[in-house]
Amino acid sequence: MSKSSNFKPAWWLKNRHLQTMAAKVLRRNETIHTIQETIELEDGDFLDLVWTEAPEASPEKPIVLVLHGLEGSIDSHYAKGMMNAIAERGWIGLLMHFRGCSGRPNRHAQSYHSGATEDVHFLTQLLKQRFQQRQLGILGFSLGGNVLAKYLAEDDNPIYQSAVVICAPLHLASCAQQINKGFSKVYQKYLVDMLKDSTSEKVSMQLIQHIDHEELKAITSLYDFDEKVTAPLNGFRDANDYYEKASGIYVLEHINRPTLILHAQDDPFLCNDHIMAMDINNPDITFEVSQYGGHVGFIAGTNPFKPMYWLEERVLDHIGDHFNQ
Repeated sequence: MSKSSNFKPAWWLKNRHLQTMAAKVLRRNETIHTIQETIELEDGDFLDLVWTEAPEASPEKPIVLVLHGLEGSIDSHYAKGMMNAIAERGWIGLLMHFRGCSGRPNRHAQSYHSGATEDVHFLTQLLKQRFQQRQLGILGFSLGGNVLAKYLAEDDNPIYQSAVVICAPLHLASCAQQINKGFSKVYQKYLVDMLKDSTSEKVSMQLIQHIDHEELKAITSLYDFDEKVTAPLNGFRDANDYYEKASGIYVLEHINRPTLILHAQDDPFLCNDHIMAMDINNPDITFEVSQYGGHVGFIAGTNPFKPMYWLEERVLDHIGDHFNQ
């Protein structure tokens, strides 16, 4: 089902770049209380988790799993905002750092990518074992949203009551092209520089040997990074093969949990034409589109000194609607 969003941007933030960047500035001093946990993986690597509170202390509280975006972490403004909003609802937030995103490199050459669902499957099984009677929800931002769509399509019987996919690059090839145009190149440089920094650390540790520091330094686009780093490290033939196999847009019909997909038509990270052309023939999916919102923005309100973060309210309303059902 497709529907129009009721989101109305703040009058002072109708520009898509302002929507995208404002929260990072407005929430730069936001704090969050967390509990850290590290779990060991079967392949010898590890996952760093962040909880808003010890889950064993409140066995009646639902748990909401959060998947962050490309090179994100618990320090990302949108992650802190959502985790705090989850706690304010009386629920427990759990953020899974993708491999290498918690502030320390993971142990293998491979880290994470837009189609890497193995760790979500592993953590889900762990949650199932540890919290059999809990109500569970799951949400993913940007890259994490695409990972979530892929995971939901693969799991025939997910334990989550509902899911939300937020501003996700569901068609990776067109999104790589979009972020390499105009002002969007500013975002691309920011992301690529972070990717190169984390990769360079692994090159120095000799975990990655197929590329050297000079070759890495020469990369300027997300496509080139995926061509020269992501694809060869993760068993893809090239960037195009990676985009084809990892894009969530091709597997949405297999999702069997109530899933809300949120998209802003002015998102500077995504190719709106491809996203809007999605043919979603799945009663479990609600595709909700707003004219404004930017990338993971959706800031509303009439007072610039008291912005309203509509995204958190909409996402958690959807998840809450499916608890106790």
